[in-house]
Amino acid sequence: MTPAVVAARRAGIACRVLEYRHDPESKSFGLEAAEALGVEAHKVFKTLVASLASGELVVAVIPVINQLDLKALAAAAASKKATMAEPQVAERATGYVVGGISPIGQRRRLATVVDESALTHEEIYVSAGRRGLEIALDPRDLVALTNASLESIAR
Repeated sequence: MTPAVVAARRAGIACRVLEYRHDPESKSFGLEAAEALGVEAHKVFKTLVASLASGELVVAVIPVINQLDLKALAAAAASKKATMAEPQVAERATGYVVGGISPIGQRRRLATVVDESALTHEEIYVSAGRRGLEIALDPRDLVALTNASLESIAR
């Protein structure tokens, strides 16, 4: 059990935890998850951590097939600028390792922005807190659980 799974179950949301064999050579964790689970890649969302001009961290949740629009994320977070956080900073803040960072159950609750495309699906997949483990849930539940805002942040 990861903190993400514990938090989702504690919140009483309907979700499924799916495990697959992670290939340590993989560099695209989200696409690997989609292929291993046999789901459409646009339904698998990656969790990225960015640093704002103020030094605060923000979490972005976007489809694995897209790239993060840092200008759109900065605007969504009411900041002048956003840059990708260093991996060690993201790991320390969230309590998860890169490739397994979940938007749920983080060590320190960070402001979260979910790409609005999530709402076009009844169910999406996000990391459940470690490589090789995904959680499938209604995107509205993800937004509620993380107290996220919905914005167009993917390109």
